[in-house]
Amino acid sequence: MKHVRGPLYSIDVGERTAETEDIDDLLESSIGGRALGTKLAHDRIPFDADPLGPENRLFFATGPLQHSMMSFTGRMSATGVSPLTDGLLSSNAGGFLSRNFTGTGYSAVEITGASDELVIVHVTDEGVEFEPVPELEEATVPETCEYIEDEHGLGSEHTTVIGPAGENQVRFASIMTSEERAFGRGGLGAVLGSKNVKAITFDGDSTREVEIPSLQMEVHGEAANSDSPMRDQGTTSVAEYANMVEALPSYYFSELSFEGIEGVNGDRVEEKKYKKGTCSSCAFACKLPTRDEESGLETEGPEYETLMAFGPNSGVDDIVDVMQSNKLCDEYGVDTISAGDTIAAYLASEDEFGNVDLIHDLVEKIAYREGVGDQLAEGIDRIHDDLGVENWSVKGMEFAAHDGRTLNGQGLAFATSNRGADHMYAEFYPYEYPLVDADDAFDKSGLEGKPPKVVELENINVIKDSAVLCKFSRDFITEERFEGLLDADYEDLLALGGEVVSLERHFNNQRGFDRADDRLPYEIPDFEQGLAEYYDERGWNDDGTVPDAQFQSGHGTPADD
Repeated sequence: MKHVRGPLYSIDVGERTAETEDIDDLLESSIGGRALGTKLAHDRIPFDADPLGPENRLFFATGPLQHSMMSFTGRMSATGVSPLTDGLLSSNAGGFLSRNFTGTGYSAVEITGASDELVIVHVTDEGVEFEPVPELEEATVPETCEYIEDEHGLGSEHTTVIGPAGENQVRFASIMTSEERAFGRGGLGAVLGSKNVKAITFDGDSTREVEIPSLQMEVHGEAANSDSPMRDQGTTSVAEYANMVEALPSYYFSELSFEGIEGVNGDRVEEKKYKKGTCSSCAFACKLPTRDEESGLETEGPEYETLMAFGPNSGVDDIVDVMQSNKLCDEYGVDTISAGDTIAAYLASEDEFGNVDLIHDLVEKIAYREGVGDQLAEGIDRIHDDLGVENWSVKGMEFAAHDGRTLNGQGLAFATSNRGADHMYAEFYPYEYPLVDADDAFDKSGLEGKPPKVVELENINVIKDSAVLCKFSRDFITEERFEGLLDADYEDLLALGGEVVSLERHFNNQRGFDRADDRLPYEIPDFEQGLAEYYDERGWNDDGTVPDAQFQSGHGTPADD
């Protein structure tokens, strides 16, 4: 099995120490990325760790495909205990960081402890330096990136940075890289903030050799010549279709379509796009550098989920207003989905849908925890009763789009996801629109035949997140190509994916998660039966816990069988 190479570099920011650890045995069985981060986290983070305490650890990792020049490989993974969900969570980000990370020569970097002053951690192939930066307290992401470039000659593609939201431990704070790309979901930016780490830089010339088969160039060529609408409109290309089939949450989830969709659809985004945008080594180039000529506003995006949260779900029908919300979230370092949904909850409570000035003001207030922003910074799950609105979250995470009330398989996937209401954990929704070949499609209603597919998709997404491979490679990376790229049998890859999902679930079980947390704020047909079938497919207990028999003695070592 192809896997990332190099030692683990463990950095204690409180003690100002660092050490390398040989983890070759672990690498051979985990590929890299999310699988590696999950196995490390499961064994090294106490089951009762406070997500915002020094005992929580944050793992950054790439995979073997970051040693190729293939499209869809400009990504990397971060793993830790989420302040939003209180469970183990991995997030990944695109951009240009991953290859600079591999230059350090480490397979993974671990951040633990807590600094007594605000610092930047500089990681190179020669070691680590800790730079106190009190002058950057509550600096925005662009301001911090500018400082790093001016003082150290490192562009934003070498950095992971938190904004004021991370420092103020907003529960859905992002870690930003390449300035406008995010480790977005789950609040890992608040974990760095709790450790008083403003930024981490990665640089070096010690990339480990990993031989990737020549079929990488076939994939690269197909990506370059694709006629996918995503190359012009990114993920917003699905907006009109989602609206048509009533799968687009609007007005804080009270409606399933939006009458003002023409003002915020993919065509409007494409009109504002002024150049191509991409991630490292990717010829697919689906990113969205956008500009409004009248106001001079520039940002990257919005992507579809941001469009949903700050557009229809907030009652906003002007794409420039959504662009501004997107830009503010990137500058302050907050997840656009959780921020937009939480603001939509507040708008619902105050009957203020469409109040753009209020929306933009709330983004800032959340980042600095000022006024009502201090309350909203906790997320919907913790404040919905105070606002007098329904709790639109799963396991504490706010919903993405692709509404499960219409797309019932995606609804089940929201419920089973260890990460919470995140659409990319299983990524079931394309099979219900349908956006794939008819032979692979499902009727959007009901759950018949869907639980095994949810399991399969969750498992293969672990492999994508471990390789690390962009989810938008789904039309390009076949089973045979997975086998060729990773030198492994496809069924063995699925089995590894299932092992990692069970490791996440086992960790979360020790923190009190069970079937009661696999719940939705709405009903879908035969849900309990579908959930039971999902557990049976995974070999889990009826209460949503992982059987002890799936683990050997010790801190959760997977059993051989």
